[in-house]
Amino acid sequence: MGDIGCYCRVSTQDQSLNRQLESTQEYAEGEFGADLGSLRFYRDKSTGTDTDRSDYQQMMDDAESGEIEAVVVHSISRICRSISDLERTASRLEDAGVELHIISEGLTLRPDESDPYQTALFQLLGVFAELEANMAQQRTKEGIAARQQNDDYHHGPAPLGMSKNDGLLVEGDNYHEVVSALEMVQKGDLSKRKAASRLNTSRPTINRALDRTELYGL
Repeated sequence: MGDIGCYCRVSTQDQSLNRQLESTQEYAEGEFGADLGSLRFYRDKSTGTDTDRSDYQQMMDDAESGEIEAVVVHSISRICRSISDLERTASRLEDAGVELHIISEGLTLRPDESDPYQTALFQLLGVFAELEANMAQQRTKEGIAARQQNDDYHHGPAPLGMSKNDGLLVEGDNYHEVVSALEMVQKGDLSKRKAASRLNTSRPTINRALDRTELYGL
């Protein structure tokens, strides 16, 4: 067995990675008989300065280059932010021939096994990813429609990421960038100050956008 990747992530600087480090190490040693020398630890702390999950990206690169043969995480929420995110990760690892072991949920995805349960699980992940995207899109449309009935939005500037077309709100050119940044702020992965800087706006504008989450499908 080659190297085992142990991935750990917390959302804020003051949270400790120790529990996940211990959990993934114990699992890898028990499941694979791996010693400490064959474990690669990948650690991300999302604090507003490291929002790209740099160690996650490194781990996926190592997986796709054949340097690790399995990835172990403590729970689904540590390796992904959404079902669609999980589906993308699982598919990339499957294509790379790398196993994914999720301890808390008891899931093991092995690319080389024709396991009907695993096949169904991957199919379900794809279905849920599509459903999640459709639901977010529908919430956005409903939110925009509701706001269009509000006189407040027929006068004055359009909300962040939006523009107006004959007095009606429509998605602006940077709408999806705004949605991504606001979602990261909600989850503690990006500070309001950093979001404001990224979107070339102000923190009060970010606060107003977070009060109108229905506009962004959040």
